[in-house]
Amino acid sequence: MARGNTRPTSRDVAHAAGVSQAAVSLVLGDKWRGRVSETTAERVRQAARELGYRPNLAARNLRLGHTRTVLLVVPALTTEFFAGVYTGAARAAADHGFGVVLYPSPEGVGPARNPFASAQAALDGVIASSMAADALTAIHGDQLPLVMLDSDPQGSLGAATVNLDIADGARQIADHLLHLGHRHFLHLAADVPSWTFEVRARELAARIATTPRTSLRTAHTPMSIEGALTATETALNTPGPHPTAIVCDDDKLAAGVYKAARRLGLRIPDDISVTGVDDIALAAALDPELTTVRLDAELFGERGMQALLAVLDGRTPDDGNIPVELVVRGSTAAPGDS
Repeated sequence: MARGNTRPTSRDVAHAAGVSQAAVSLVLGDKWRGRVSETTAERVRQAARELGYRPNLAARNLRLGHTRTVLLVVPALTTEFFAGVYTGAARAAADHGFGVVLYPSPEGVGPARNPFASAQAALDGVIASSMAADALTAIHGDQLPLVMLDSDPQGSLGAATVNLDIADGARQIADHLLHLGHRHFLHLAADVPSWTFEVRARELAARIATTPRTSLRTAHTPMSIEGALTATETALNTPGPHPTAIVCDDDKLAAGVYKAARRLGLRIPDDISVTGVDDIALAAALDPELTTVRLDAELFGERGMQALLAVLDGRTPDDGNIPVELVVRGSTAAPGDS
């Protein structure tokens, strides 16, 4: 019998059933017919049920020499962030005998065509970004073992969630700008119905509100440079307190702010400070280089894959959010500095 909290093994099952480990492998692998008796097979199954034994799927796949398949559902690959998520997931998968099929939603968000005749028949599990939840539902991926990325832990479709500490990222941005002396803010918010963006908006507003005589306006924009350009021009031409800092939901939106500032004759950071989120290559290509929150995309994907392996293996995935880091560059300064 298994002892204490130690996970039961095939050796425990064999001992409880009074058979060899080879017989356990045959029965639980459904290859027992003609090799062991029906009575013996039922005894093994009963012992496994009583012990709560679940086979280690990843280890078994490596022994059998074939790869199982996981689907990674993400928005369209318009930045390298989700490419990094794939790289991390695929690396962790390969260590355990799994392959990863990348499934970007063609429109970024929204329904997409099923990549398999029968997703349930072809796949062992799914890892999905909450930004592509509609695509996930369209392929019935929510009916498979599922891990959600960037998803509300209290209301997720999945058996597990893996999140970046995006709330802390929003607080780090607010603290940095408040410390510089900014009091009037514009939040350039991604027009995407996703938990991660809701958290950013909520935490940014809450942190700014802790300082007296501050103001925060929000402008929603599509996830595109041109959309951000238009939204920024409109917001900066709207009556009210003139923002001295623009907080963007990702680095690509910040690039749109740079274009709008140039059109309006504003200098960054002399006239207005700008921040992003992600720290993709674009952040360092902008001039001045962008202050942004660095998200470890590869670690994000790796942790997502590890969580799914745990779910498939009957284990409880590790919890705890992945830390994020504010990278301060040349796009932020005290208001009015020259």
